[in-house]
Amino acid sequence: MANYPERKQEGRRQESESGTLAEGMIQAMIERGVITLLCGVGLYTSLFMLRKGQRAERGKVKGPSVVKTERAHLFGVPNSLLGTLFYLCVAVAIWFARPGPLLLAILAATLFAAGTSAYLAYSLLFVTRRECPYCWTAHGVNWALLALVGWLFARPS
Repeated sequence: MANYPERKQEGRRQESESGTLAEGMIQAMIERGVITLLCGVGLYTSLFMLRKGQRAERGKVKGPSVVKTERAHLFGVPNSLLGTLFYLCVAVAIWFARPGPLLLAILAATLFAAGTSAYLAYSLLFVTRRECPYCWTAHGVNWALLALVGWLFARPS
């Protein structure tokens, strides 16, 4: 009976730790879910613009469009194709990422995407001077992804 108060206190400590662990797991799922949702929005915009670019190549897009400009192919392939691959990869990889190399790779990819978006946003405003709500949506997604992944990376594990 002398050990009863000690065992009771130990039981409370274990309950507290398991509650904290469960809360941490729920928070991690919510964070990754938000990142995945953002990737879904980005994927939709990229696929829309990829299809529009294909239509433009066949002459089926009338009038001026950003997909008809040289800035639609920054790295030799359509930006929308790169976006499609980026969003798919991040949406899957974020569920496996723990502090370490994979999370660092995701952070590097989102930093590159956000930087490219900054360049393309400048181009939209001051060079091509075209309206493109899908472009702005993708840029916003990239900047939000950088903020969220950066927060995940900087947060103590």
